[in-house]
Amino acid sequence: MGDVAMAVPVLRVFRAAYPDVKLTVLTRKFFAPIFADIDNLEVYHSDVEGKHKGIFGLTRLQNELQKLGITAVADLHNVLRSNVLKTLFSFKGIKVVQVDKGRSEKKALTRPVNKAFKQLKTTHQRYADVFKELGYPIDLNDHEFPKKQSLTSNIIELTQQSTKKWLGIAPFAQYESKTYPLEYMVEVIDALDKGDQFEIFLFGGGKKEADILNNIDSKYKNVTNIVGKLSFEEELKLIGNLDTMLSMDSGNAHLASMYGVPTITLWGVTHPFAGFMPFGQPIENAILPNLAKYDQIPTSIYGNKFPPGYEKVMDSIKPETVINTINALI
Repeated sequence: MGDVAMAVPVLRVFRAAYPDVKLTVLTRKFFAPIFADIDNLEVYHSDVEGKHKGIFGLTRLQNELQKLGITAVADLHNVLRSNVLKTLFSFKGIKVVQVDKGRSEKKALTRPVNKAFKQLKTTHQRYADVFKELGYPIDLNDHEFPKKQSLTSNIIELTQQSTKKWLGIAPFAQYESKTYPLEYMVEVIDALDKGDQFEIFLFGGGKKEADILNNIDSKYKNVTNIVGKLSFEEELKLIGNLDTMLSMDSGNAHLASMYGVPTITLWGVTHPFAGFMPFGQPIENAILPNLAKYDQIPTSIYGNKFPPGYEKVMDSIKPETVINTINALI
């Protein structure tokens, strides 16, 4: 989801620069609302678990796309499925440019010895480079964030139109190695709730996460768990109306930043140098572990690999640091 969200600012700039070019985004149906604020953009749904599954399904998908009159393809994913589509489009004489993920640079950044510890090109710029190679150069400095979206009746009922600052907290990530300890996050929530300045909305997904967040919700006056209470489209509208988002290095950070919401991120064994800093956010909004103690960070790009002794790197980020960063930003 984070990769999809990171494409949004790039596509906004593309649309503004080339208003007469037909733009079609191929993605899962669930992700379609992510692109809702971009005018004159069509979303084509891929059903990779159904009719577009496997090589025959992808062939069917390419034939469907061909009928749309597509003349060029920007592959911002560069995975097995999109490689198959690239081959099929190429057979039809249609130009395909794939994103350069910088795999060799990232390998140098994450290796344990002789680490090349430097800022790599952002993922947003890598996406922009794809369009440049297709003949559509864009400048991400020209990006403009959309206006805040209107709230639905469900959101209004949930938020009760609170006049406090709206703070979103997304406490989970795909891997434990980049997930802030729950007991520390509860300390953060406890302090912010007592301050009575914030309306706190908890974001997550799945039954296990929902149960955890419901338990936290039940203990605090200013905390609301939104899991299961809003559609994904409504979640995005709420996120776009937040004053601040606190997230791990995960999809929710990118969803918030694509609306221009000030976004504080907590990092574990990953690092912003890999190019996944949320769009438009200053490095000061990234809270990192003790890099002097854990000098092999980043140990991987996605947080799925780390050496022994790095299981609890996020324990070195104290709740007071998070609380102070939120208060200073607000």
